Amino acid sequence: MNRITSLLGIQYPIIQGGMVWCSGWRLASAVSNAGGLGLIGAGSMHPDTLREHIRKCNAATKFPFGVNIPLMYPQIEEIMNIVVEEGVKIVFTSAGNPKTWTGWLKERGITVVHVVSSARFAMKCEEAGVDAVVAEGFEAGGHNGREETTTFCLIPAVREATTLPLIAAGGIGTGEGILAAMVLGAEGVQIGTRFALTEESSASPVFKEYCLSLGEGDTKLLLKKLAPTRLVKNAFREAVEKAEDSGATSEELRTLLGRGRAKKGIFEGDLEEGELEIGQVSAIISRRQSVAEVMNELVESYRQAVEKKYLFER
Repeated sequence: MNRITSLLGIQYPIIQGGMVWCSGWRLASAVSNAGGLGLIGAGSMHPDTLREHIRKCNAATKFPFGVNIPLMYPQIEEIMNIVVEEGVKIVFTSAGNPKTWTGWLKERGITVVHVVSSARFAMKCEEAGVDAVVAEGFEAGGHNGREETTTFCLIPAVREATTLPLIAAGGIGTGEGILAAMVLGAEGVQIGTRFALTEESSASPVFKEYCLSLGEGDTKLLLKKLAPTRLVKNAFREAVEKAEDSGATSEELRTLLGRGRAKKGIFEGDLEEGELEIGQVSAIISRRQSVAEVMNELVESYRQAVEKKYLFER
């Protein structure tokens, strides 16, 4: 037991990232049933869809789960009210000012965790009264911070800057990675890519298989004038790179991106014109597994790593 397992009421300090088009009730409940914390990703859901997923998750697990809510969500008030009405006890927020909703959520008995990409924002989270922070490094999939700080640099910086319980994210997909994050000062980890490619993920099987074939260097952080996003190589990414190299404005990039591009790629499996988002750690994942298999591997490889003697003996 540590501060993260105690705070969230879970067996292992392993949190599944609330990823758009991947994190439905099946994935969240499977992670919670396996001893971690599953998160439903509200960012790609209409309000009624979110309510449905919360209810199905409640029916599928007796263990804690939460909802990840990007604070830029256009119907944010409706989403927040649904979370309260449906009795959700844990909310992870991201992409916005934590001061806006943290107090409101905590007044209603909800544990609040906010995702940050810098030590400076971690300190603002502490001022806002959040219960814990997720420090997400540059290696992560999907939307990233503008600082481009790697996880190995970010975790000790955040640990020094705040006393809050700290969850590490970005590039973590193995038990050895979990141990490394803990050594650097984290008390838990949030894992996205590894869970995005499991059987229970709601992402398209076509998307999953493509990501399982990726190698080093096959993802790249782009769209920095809008919201920095880690993209997989395909025709759409080539168009983005060409536009950025030619000095495209924010408005031109927004037009190129259009609407529903991530859904087209991740959920519908359009490998050419879709926005394919995945983390760098995908390069070391080559087979699709169930959530239970992944969790067992993470826990066992962590325990084996702990038993190894890495340091020089005197």
